[in-house]
Amino acid sequence: MALFNFFKKNKSTEKIGGMEDFMTLIRVYYQSVLAANLGITNIGMLPDLATFKRSLKIATQNNKLGVAERSRCKKMLEQLYGMNENFFKEIDLSIKKNCKNINSVQPYLFAFQGFNNDLMMLVGNLMQWKFRVPGIFKKLLHSMTEKIINDILTKNNWKDQATFKTVYAVRQYKEKLGYSEAWMVEYVYKIVTLAKKEPRPQAEEMGK
Repeated sequence: MALFNFFKKNKSTEKIGGMEDFMTLIRVYYQSVLAANLGITNIGMLPDLATFKRSLKIATQNNKLGVAERSRCKKMLEQLYGMNENFFKEIDLSIKKNCKNINSVQPYLFAFQGFNNDLMMLVGNLMQWKFRVPGIFKKLLHSMTEKIINDILTKNNWKDQATFKTVYAVRQYKEKLGYSEAWMVEYVYKIVTLAKKEPRPQAEEMGK
């Protein structure tokens, strides 16, 4: 059984460079770093990495799986999505800190899944009308994202109990994984901007 089966994939058809491509590349990057750091040789444990490697015909570098794949994936995330060097450094440090051996991989990835799911749910609920801000106002949308993330990490007077519980869970995940507020802002901002470009059902139209 693959270690990474819990990463849920959206089967809908999307444009190249869309959200599904972004999330697939994120999965590939995590799997590449884990393979390189832990010396994983069974590519069957790394389904997204395996597909990425075969599709782009990436040769294994120095007989070590993950090295060349990480470099190629990083370049694509930089060129297609503008992710900066600090974004990758924090992922690398998080994995290095939390994944000392193969047995620590699954708990780490489950923690990241929980962090991602809870964070995206909070952002979706808290931003709501802000998704209607036209995509051309990138600085404004970025500032709004910064405000939401800061609220999630610092604000304690949430009226809704369910929201407070999710906020608390995100803070715990953040501490465990070791991601900074700045990293969270860039990650969420990229997903928000990509979500605005995705086709929407007419009943859920939020504006372009």
